[in-house]
Amino acid sequence: MSISMPPLSAIRLVTVTAITMLAFAANSLFCREALASGSISAASFTLIRIAAGGLMLALLATSQIRRYGLAGSWWSASALFGYAVAFSFAYNSLSAGSGALLLFGAVQITMIGYGLWSGERINRWQTLGTVCAIGGLVWLVLPGVSSPPLGGALLMLIAGVAWGIYSLLGRGIKRPLLATAGNFVRAVPLAVIVYLLFSTSEPASQLGITYAIASGALASGLGYALWYSVLPALTPATAAMVQLSVPLITAFGGLIWLGESITLRLLLASAAILGGIALFVLSKRPT
Repeated sequence: MSISMPPLSAIRLVTVTAITMLAFAANSLFCREALASGSISAASFTLIRIAAGGLMLALLATSQIRRYGLAGSWWSASALFGYAVAFSFAYNSLSAGSGALLLFGAVQITMIGYGLWSGERINRWQTLGTVCAIGGLVWLVLPGVSSPPLGGALLMLIAGVAWGIYSLLGRGIKRPLLATAGNFVRAVPLAVIVYLLFSTSEPASQLGITYAIASGALASGLGYALWYSVLPALTPATAAMVQLSVPLITAFGGLIWLGESITLRLLLASAAILGGIALFVLSKRPT
């Protein structure tokens, strides 16, 4: 039996999307802090992150699993795993600024490109909003951008494409929590293989494990389930655009978490990114 998701009201759609972007930003902070501090290896972080997400989602979806069976697909699980593992290993050699540009640039190209290929059209105001938001993102991270190593850059581009594909595959999902649980559970054995191949002899610290669990169970597992719940109401281009807010939210998270100061560059870049996203989302009809 198939059960359709009830349509989201405009207020609920905006609220859930905003909460999801906060979860994505928290995930970036957890990942960067754990890997940059050397508290845990990329292979260990990926395995714990995916396993914690799978366990949390399986517990929350227990009644649905008993009724409908394991949802999701191997295609989606592979895309999820590809994003997670490439993201973790890429940040071993990339700066935060370079990583953000590469990741979200790849997501934009993948999702907007698919939207255009499938017949979606954007008008001149949406084009202006896209340029404004991307320009604000580039300006936001420009001070931290350095020439990225080729290997790390390629891994982050793969992560962006994989995340774009995972998002596109979720647009027709009827039971987002169940589907996300199934995708995480299927991704666990893939993460185990990578761990066995690339794990280091140095044990992970308690802090690194805590970051990985928080990233998997909260920011990734619950965040991705929320993302799948709003995707049916978003076009590929809109879904790509709203994700440009994540580096901005991450930057403000750094201000709160790390006690960094607010700069004029951050404020102006924030206005450009948020203004560009608003212009894109509100300009729906081609002109």
